[in-house]
Amino acid sequence: MTTEVPHWAAEQARALPRPVLFATVSGAHLYGFASIDSDLDLRAMHLLRADEVVGLHTGPSTLQHTGVRDGVELDVVSHDLLKFARLLNSRNGYVLEQLLSPLVVVTTEVHAELMALADGLITRNHAHHYLGFAAGQERQYVRTGQLKPALYTLRVLLTGIHLMRSGRLETNLGVLGSGLAYVPELIAAKREAEHGPLPAGAAERLAADVPRLRAELEAARDVSALPEHADPAALAALHDLVVRTRLR
Repeated sequence: MTTEVPHWAAEQARALPRPVLFATVSGAHLYGFASIDSDLDLRAMHLLRADEVVGLHTGPSTLQHTGVRDGVELDVVSHDLLKFARLLNSRNGYVLEQLLSPLVVVTTEVHAELMALADGLITRNHAHHYLGFAAGQERQYVRTGQLKPALYTLRVLLTGIHLMRSGRLETNLGVLGSGLAYVPELIAAKREAEHGPLPAGAAERLAADVPRLRAELEAARDVSALPEHADPAALAALHDLVVRTRLR
């Protein structure tokens, strides 16, 4: 097995029972700490037919598929265009990261249009997503002593700080964690085992750094140049894109 994205990822995305408008890789591969036994998290957006939206019998707004291929566990999740657009306009960091993931396995003109609109949809309220996600992951690593949720905690806090300060999305912990000397050691340990324990001494470092990073994210949110609400022009363009694509 390998930490690289498998060559058949696009084939798996296109196997979903609706046309796929884009598919990207999320999870540990996107965050820079995929292990040799990591599963492959594919996140996609599909298109329901118009009659599946306006008729009595509606189509699936979310499609999910799990399985194993070439020894790699798969987790495929796709949202319909309308659901994805609504999530994108709800300070949801998950869909923002999926849309802007550099690990693209399927793309279309609609994908390109959505990415072009993303800047106008990012607000300081996205900090709430990262604060909430980090809190859940922190509870998990404290309870289990596992490395994976600890890395997720650092990653989401640092992503949130970077987003609030720069307005740009960065999800790779190897890039974000350059100011924490022990992060390369944690990433190296994670690459050897998906569900390994925290290395010796890591819990003490995290106990000091996680509260500090949380405070930094809250402070960055409070002084961020990002707007409180999405750009009305971007929202109007998003609405138009949904309508045009559905009726096409």
